[in-house]
This record gives sequence, structure tokens and C-alpha cells, in this order.
Amino acid sequence: MSTKYVYAFSEGDATMKNLLGGKGANLAEMTKIGLKVPTGFTVTTESCNLYQDNNCQYPEGLWAQLKDAMLETEKLTGKGFGDAENPLLMSVRSGARVSMPGMMDTILNLGLNQETVEGLAVKSGDRRFALDCYRRLIQMYGDVVLDVSMKNFEHALEAKKTQKGVELDTDLDEAALDELVNEFLGIVKEKTGNDFPADPDTQLDMAIKSVFDSWNNKRARIYRKLNNIPHDIGTAVNVQVMVFGNIGHDSGTGVAFTRNPATGEKEYYGEYLMDAQGEDVVAGIRTPKPVTEMAQEMPSQYEELKKVYGILENHYKDIQDFEFTIEEGTLYLLQTRNGKRTAQAAVKAAVDMMKEGYITKEEAIMRVDPNQLDQLLHPVFDPSAEKQVIAKGLNASPGAATGKVVFDSDKAVEMVENGEAVILVRTETSPEDIHGMFVSEGILTARGGMTSHAAVVARGMGKSCVAGCDAIHVDEKECKFTVGDITVKEGDWLSIDGSIGEVILGQVPTKEAAIGADFKELMSWADEIRTLHVKTNAEVPRDVQVAKDFGAEGIGLARTEHMFFGDDRLPWIQRMVLATDETERKAALDKLLPMQRHDFEEVFTIMDKLPVIIRLLDPPLHEFLPKEDEDIQALSQTLGISAEEIKKTAESLAEFNPMLGFRGCRLGIIYPEINAMQARAIFEAGMNVQAKGINPIIQIEVPLVGKIDEFILIRKIIDGVAQEMGIKDKLPYQVGTMIEVPRAALTADEIAREADFLSFGTNDLTQMTSGFSRDDAVKFLGAYVDKNIYSKNPFETIDQEGVGLLMKICVDKARQVKPDIEIGICGEHGGEPESVKFCHRIGLDDVSCSPFRVPVARLAAAHAVIEGKSK
Repeated sequence: MSTKYVYAFSEGDATMKNLLGGKGANLAEMTKIGLKVPTGFTVTTESCNLYQDNNCQYPEGLWAQLKDAMLETEKLTGKGFGDAENPLLMSVRSGARVSMPGMMDTILNLGLNQETVEGLAVKSGDRRFALDCYRRLIQMYGDVVLDVSMKNFEHALEAKKTQKGVELDTDLDEAALDELVNEFLGIVKEKTGNDFPADPDTQLDMAIKSVFDSWNNKRARIYRKLNNIPHDIGTAVNVQVMVFGNIGHDSGTGVAFTRNPATGEKEYYGEYLMDAQGEDVVAGIRTPKPVTEMAQEMPSQYEELKKVYGILENHYKDIQDFEFTIEEGTLYLLQTRNGKRTAQAAVKAAVDMMKEGYITKEEAIMRVDPNQLDQLLHPVFDPSAEKQVIAKGLNASPGAATGKVVFDSDKAVEMVENGEAVILVRTETSPEDIHGMFVSEGILTARGGMTSHAAVVARGMGKSCVAGCDAIHVDEKECKFTVGDITVKEGDWLSIDGSIGEVILGQVPTKEAAIGADFKELMSWADEIRTLHVKTNAEVPRDVQVAKDFGAEGIGLARTEHMFFGDDRLPWIQRMVLATDETERKAALDKLLPMQRHDFEEVFTIMDKLPVIIRLLDPPLHEFLPKEDEDIQALSQTLGISAEEIKKTAESLAEFNPMLGFRGCRLGIIYPEINAMQARAIFEAGMNVQAKGINPIIQIEVPLVGKIDEFILIRKIIDGVAQEMGIKDKLPYQVGTMIEVPRAALTADEIAREADFLSFGTNDLTQMTSGFSRDDAVKFLGAYVDKNIYSKNPFETIDQEGVGLLMKICVDKARQVKPDIEIGICGEHGGEPESVKFCHRIGLDDVSCSPFRVPVARLAAAHAVIEGKSK
């Protein structure tokens, strides 16, 4: 039996989205429930995939099925495709299983030529209308199928309106449209060397192939990449009888939503135009009217439309985005789909529809994409504001930010102290920029990836960040950057949108994040369902408090090195690095101890009765030393150490690959006094807050362990300090390790015997497992994703087949020897929804992420439970 490639609308339903695409399945479903849908048929997504695989040739039997479907359509309508006296006109539209609005192609009025246009004129009694349909076909078909730029037709249309002294397309009379049709035909002949195809079958054939081809156009591929839509699912093609909204003043077309897609409010939302076809509304050719104005202009059709709102929402139980056409007073539905909506609308609609009895709590939770929550938690640009986008980089940390450009962190602090808002622009940031980043509204870098310093720190701070924007050339010495022929200097206004990676010239007004009762209620439902605990990566008190307010159940990673970059601390950590013997080193550490102790006291106080994982010093020591001569001279004067000595030390500490060098537990093994000071500061802070009635839950984390012997050595240092202080029975604490080195994952059974907890550091684990440098790999990982070597950037989403397998081996081995050992994740993946779901599936106890990702992780953890039930 031959494969069925073509389905009449009467043969399908909403369950067939994978085969018929979303649009085709919903046209079939609306037909099934009795709504007035122009008849037609759908060419399957399978046909598209076979076409792509077969050198852009139809699979065998498809054309014959198309011809049969057209014959059946002619019978149902009583019209003929290509019939000069009673012509049947068709539309051809794309429709993948996932909505991709505007990304692929549509063609209307197929079947018109010099003969059938006159037949349509006689049949309709309106030659102007027939000519208007014909010129639209030539314009759309010329652009989509024949690759004649739309600008050619638009220029001719504008010239005709100017010539005739009219403003709108609808003001052109029959004679003017007759002239315009001939001009359009001439443009096609001039640009292609061929006449416009007159044969309706040829028009249909080429239109369907063009829609198949549009699956792989640039904008469609980019859209799929940005929205994590697979490239291999293909698009269906919907061939539908035309109904005409441009046939006169009792006709029109519109687009409507069953609820407001911006706010989620239940209202009659939409726009329409009289005497128009669908693309007039979508393309903004004319300014449409609010759909509520139909109550005065077409009251009976408006009442019918209101009933459609209710029918669609009652049936689909979700916000519907639908298109309609009114032809000579009769209302037709052309498509419906689940409406795209803002995060605010998604949350409100989900909560309201649950309370209205449409959906369950679990369904309400699944209606909100965890990634959408970023829009709620960070300021956003006013969508109605004009903006000049000059470049685009990685959307490294969400939010909208506007400020004056500054290229130096010290200058950033100075400008902010003078009451100015700033955007810090750097080629790339380093830990020395922490103070500048802290005061800036947002950060823009020319280099770096999604897990670069700028990205990780910005997310932790809740700052907007656009990273890896290689279109800009930063000249930090001249305090300017250029992009194309545009130069932006220090003090110029700049805006960045970290949610989508846009760099915008000038100031753009922002809107505050809209977090209200609906958000809190939805998150409470998620918390009832999820089993994963959600912690935060934070150490600055402000960030710790933000995370707790967002529902963090503890700290999964407090990076002690971030505490050393204050103006009062940095010189002492630098003095420790530059020390020539243990005595000098201990003297510097003694100065740092009370500072660290104070920091820990603040964190323990905020996180009273919640666990706090504190990671011991991790980065290579050379990162604390300046690189520029000017900065070296300044440090020399501060510390009283010669610039030559500082340079010599820096050179001696420099490494070819510092991420694999002298860092993590290796620092404590060679310089045990560093970890001893940190342990003492932690324990003293714990005792101090305990005396004030605070209950600190202390977990000390040893970084970069690859071999059990390393962990044992560092644990002895920590336990030795505790014993010396006599706190063993007074202040409970645990000692665990990060799993960042593949060897540690593979020997997790050995490590689990000695460690109290494990926490995956997936940034480094990904680097070491895959052999990628996370900052340098940005140069080629985009191409790897485009070529499907990786489905997603492994630094953004856990590589489940590789790194994920290693994680699962680690979990299994650790729990074989210690079934109740706590295992979590504290890399940036801990706030990425698909990675959170993976962590749930392999049995982790908790995930930890930057403060502003905490609600995202909470919701994703609930999604993981619900999705698990459905399998």
C-alpha cells in the first residue's frame, strides 16, 4: 500500500500535529468541531523531509495524490481550478508541528491568470476586486517562488498611488489596478527572463515546493536554533480554498487572541481591517482597528466572533491565536494555534484558567516555560519604544540596561558615585573588574561565552550582560568601540538587552519586572510538586538575600575568591600571593581572616537554618595580580614591593593552561595555611552567629579533587582547625567536594567513603570531558550546533550523552557505598531547564544556580516531575 501524503481537513484532528503540522492539525480539528473552515487539504511533514532528502524532488505518488485532492475540492466547491468561467482559487501556507510565525512562506490567490481573472470578475461582479487578487498573487508569488525582490513590486505600487494621487491601496480604482497588474507582470519578465506562470497546476506545484524550500531558509533556521526546535521535523503545507476579505465593504480580515497575549487578561483582543486580505494586517500595510470596533461596524459578525472566542478556548483550553476572514458577511476561520505570550501573560493565564476550571494545577505549571521567567525577574525594554540595534552578541544574562559607556572598572565606580548610570564595556572581563561590574547597569564584552567570567558574574548579580559580541571592536586605551562605521565613545548612551543579546545605540525606556500574586501562586504549586531542592550560587549579602526572596533553599556554592576583590581586601590577597615565605603569607592571611569571618557571618545570618556550601579558594593565584604596567606600579606603591618583583612573581605563576594548573585543592596542598585560615574564618563565623540565636548549617567544599588522597589531605587541615578550636560537638559541619575532574567521577565510590556530600561543577567537568576551553570554544561551538555535531552548546545545556553519562556513573558509584549521600550540581547548568530535568532523572538531591535563575530552576524541577509521570 502506498504512503498517504495528503490528508483532507475532514480526515485529521489535533492529535496529528507531528504528521500534519500544527496548522493542518488545527484546521482539521476546527472542521471536526463544526466551525466554518474553508475546505482544503494538508501535505504532510513526512513529504517535506522526503523532498529534502531526495534532492528537492517529490516522493513518488505525491503529485497524483495532490491532483486527486484538488479534484475532490472542486467537487465540494462546485468550482474549477483554472476554470475561466468559475475559477477556484487556493492559498498555500506552511505549518510545522511547532509554531514558527512568519518564518516560512505563504502564497494567496493561486489559480489566477489573464483568463481566470476575468472569470472571477464576472462571477463576483467586481472587476476591481479580481484585479486586486491578481496583483497580490503576482507580488507574493514573484517574491516567494520566483525570487523577485518584494521591493520591486512595492516601489511600483507606491509610484502608482503617487501617480493617481491616492494614499491607500484600496483607493486605487479598476483602471489603476489594471495598469498595475501589467506592470507587475513586466517586472517578473524583466527580473526572471520568463513570463509569469499562467498554468494553475504549475503555480500549485512551484508554490508547494517553495514552502518546502522555506523550511531551510536562513530566518527559519535561526528561529529554530533560538527556540530549540529540531531541524529535521519538516513543515507541512496547507492548501486551502480562498475566501476573500477584499471583496468589498462587507468583507474583511483579522487576527485575534482569546486573551490578551501581553497581560493574560481575559478580553476580546485582536485587530481587523475591512476590504483587505490577511497579509495586510500582519504586514502592517494599513493600520488595523481594535476588534471591539466591529461591534459598531459589523455587529452581527462581532457577536458571532465572540462566540468563536469561547468555542476555541473551551475546546483547546489555552490561549488561542486565530485568523479569520469575513467574505460578504460570512465569518470563516483560517487557522488557530496556541498563542505566543509574554511571561506575565503566561503566568496570569495559567493561574486564571486553573481557577476557571479549564486545567489542573499540573497543566497550569506546564503552561509556563521556565525560560520565560527571566522576563518577569529582570527589567525589560518598553516594546513600543523605537530603538537602533547596532550589534548582537550572546544573551549571557537577561534584563534591560541603559547607561553611559565606560571602559574601566575604576572609572565606572567613579561615575556611579557621581550619580551616573553606566554600561561597562570590555574586550573581556576579569575578576579585577568585579567592582565595576557591581556598580554597572549592565556589561558588554567583545569576547567570551555563556559561561565566561562576565556571563557567570553578571547572572549572579542579576545584571544584564551581552557577551561575545564580536561585531564590536573595543579600544580600551582610546576609550571607544566601533561597529561598522559607528563609533561609540566613553560617556555616550548605550542600551543592552541581555535577554536577546541586542546592543542598542542611545537610551531606551524600560519597564519594571511584573511580579505579583499570580507568580507567587504558580510557584507555590510548583514547590508542592518538585522533589529537587533549589539552592543558589551566591556570596555577596545582597545576592544571597535576593536568592532567598526568590525561594532558594540554601547556598549550593559560595565562591570565597569573590569575597577578596573589595578595595580593603584585594591588597592583602595580593600581598599573600607575593609572599616569599610562609611567615609573610600567614601575616597577610591573618589580615584577611576577620574580613572572611564577617562575610560568612552575614551569609549565615541571612540563610539561618538553611545549608550553606562554602567552596575553598579555587582560582589560580596569578589572577589576583595586575597585568598592565600602570596597575603594577600602583600596586608597588601600595605594598612597598618593587614593580620588578611583582612582574617576576606574576611571570613565575603564569601557566599555559591555568584552568588545568595550580588551582583548587592543589593550592591548599602546597599552601595549607590558606585553607586553614578559611576554615578558621568559617568556624569563628559559625560560632559567633550561633551565639546570637542563628542556626548555621555549614558545608565546606574542596574544589578540583581528582584523587581521593587530595581530599583526605585537605579534610585533615579542616578537621585539624576544628579540633584546635574545640568545636567538634558545638558546631556541626560537613566536608565534601566538587566533582569537576573526570577521574573524580569515575572513582566516586572511593571519594564518597570520605566525603559528606558531592556537588558537580559542570563547567569544568564539561571542559575536561570534552576537551573544550569554555572561553575559546565560543569560536567554533556555534558551527558545531549548526552542523548538528552537538544539538546544543554543551556549556549552556548538559551534554547528556557524554558529560551526563559521566555524572550518572558518578551518582551510581557514590550511592553504592553511601546510599544517602547528598549529591547536587552547582555549575551554571543548575539553572538551565533541560539540565535541571536531567538532574532530576539521574537522582540528584539539589541544583544550585545564580539568584535570578532560582525561580526558573524551581519551575523546571516541577516540570521534570510532571513529565516523568507522563512517560
